[in-house]
Amino acid sequence: MCTKEKGTVVRIETNQGTIRVRLYDETPLHRDNFIKLVNEGFYTDKIFHRVIKGFMIQGGDTATGHFLDYTIPAEFRMPARFHKRGALAAARFGDDTNPEKASSASQFYIVTGEKYSEFGLDALQKERYERLKQNIYNELQSQKRDTMKTLYREGNKAGLAELRAGILAEAEKQAESRKTETLFTDEQREIYMKEGGTPHLDGEYTVFGEVVEGMDVVSKIESSPTSVRNRPLEPVIILRARVDH
Repeated sequence: MCTKEKGTVVRIETNQGTIRVRLYDETPLHRDNFIKLVNEGFYTDKIFHRVIKGFMIQGGDTATGHFLDYTIPAEFRMPARFHKRGALAAARFGDDTNPEKASSASQFYIVTGEKYSEFGLDALQKERYERLKQNIYNELQSQKRDTMKTLYREGNKAGLAELRAGILAEAEKQAESRKTETLFTDEQREIYMKEGGTPHLDGEYTVFGEVVEGMDVVSKIESSPTSVRNRPLEPVIILRARVDH
């Protein structure tokens, strides 16, 4: 994978070979944090602790699997920056404890993914639209929670039904006005079909760079035999990382 775009390049040296990644200037919080950790030597003797063939390789782990004690605010830059094969993105805790989708300070993953058909992308678009509508509905319902509690205490079933119907109608209206957010661009479709990736992660995890050299090394790591918890049986070690230019 190659690119002529500008941006800081970081060399990640592993016991399986070297991977070079370019960091996006459009995600300055993630870029600067990654460079800071690299310059501090944080990634020396860390591991790729989670490897799933046809999906991604995840690294920046310590022996205990602990995260650093801070997070990075999400920097979604859709549709320009997405989960194509070779994308560098930040891991994070799940939505139940992290609804803001803030990123881990240190753990990152590199997308390998799989190729999608046009039918598959159409199906994902529908899922994204329904998820958007559900999120809007949940937010609107949260705003009306006190009113709903009052109607429930009063036993006003008709009032509750009317309120819920109104919330649903408003959610559908707002979702339709934002439908373009759920659509794949022509560029995304072409890349996901020809090169592959993990499109279901778009808008969920911050993509802050991409591999510019060493996808063969990524593929080698991706093929590592793993345990039932997707941990390589033989350690895949990040020996060191340094800024190239």
